[in-house]
Amino acid sequence: MFSLPSLPSWLPGLSTLEWGSVLLLDSFLQGLVGACGVSVLNSLLKVYFFVGCANNPERQLEQEWLRTRRASLETVHLAGLALILTVVGTRVASLVVLEFSLRAVSTLLSLGKGSRGAQRLQLYLLCQYSLGCGLTCSLSFLQEGAAHRTLNLLLGLGLAALLSKVAQRLCRHVCCLYELHSSQQYCGVCLGLLANAHGLPRLLGRALTVAFAVSNLAAVALINRDFLTTSEAVRFWTPLTICYTLLVIYMQEEQRQHPGLQSQVQTVLVRMGGLFVLLLTVGRWLDLVGIFISLMGEIWCLVGVRTLLDLCQIQDFPSQRPLVSAPSQSRPAQAQGTAPS
Repeated sequence: MFSLPSLPSWLPGLSTLEWGSVLLLDSFLQGLVGACGVSVLNSLLKVYFFVGCANNPERQLEQEWLRTRRASLETVHLAGLALILTVVGTRVASLVVLEFSLRAVSTLLSLGKGSRGAQRLQLYLLCQYSLGCGLTCSLSFLQEGAAHRTLNLLLGLGLAALLSKVAQRLCRHVCCLYELHSSQQYCGVCLGLLANAHGLPRLLGRALTVAFAVSNLAAVALINRDFLTTSEAVRFWTPLTICYTLLVIYMQEEQRQHPGLQSQVQTVLVRMGGLFVLLLTVGRWLDLVGIFISLMGEIWCLVGVRTLLDLCQIQDFPSQRPLVSAPSQSRPAQAQGTAPS
């Protein structure tokens, strides 16, 4: 009788996918948790962008796009991302996390004062696939060798799904009722966003910092466990560091000259191409398959936020607090103009 646990006897040794009923289920649960984390980030960013568009009459087109986006598309995006995170493998996911972390640190250190808010928002939009990989790596590392690993992942998935559902409901509520509630001072949530929406990117930045700090430690540990000696680790990390440094320098210059979605797609192709060439020499054959899957995941996430990326190019978009002192400053000017000479 054919049974699922007999799969490893006739399938190739795909250590990254970890064929087998229990371990494959664990990989799928990790992918779902990573996709739910990306969904929470995406929903909160849409809330911030919608509030900014609602406060600006010139952004009615983008506001309508955010309002009419169907929930079915969000479900398809969530399912597709979960599938990609399931099959990408922890080794390639770890490389994606480390590459994005280096790129994020370099970008934040080189930010100018005028474009700091827009660049941070763009960085939050571009980190979605890397965040999903980071969550899967963290879960894989933290649950490694646990006695009740599947049960722990189910509990984590329940919490992640609850947070994702709450964030989606908040996004739908804001897109449908924010303008009405904020004008009539009716809803506490909408009034809170009206007063404090400018602080939402700062809150997301702190949460992402913690998430990527944990995922970086997990990524380094997951990669180093495959090396038996220090010389093998040095032969891997030395070309990887050089490759990442060159990619970061190239991408910063390219994005500075050609901002926009097309530039981001070209950057993804260059990054994945560089990793592919690197892993041809120091990686495994299954890592090359993971690179193509990561390319699909990056493009999958970019397509979902293309309009938000366009909004990041608007210099006056980031919402700010209303200037209360503006009327009081105009009175002395009028009084000075009417004063007798």
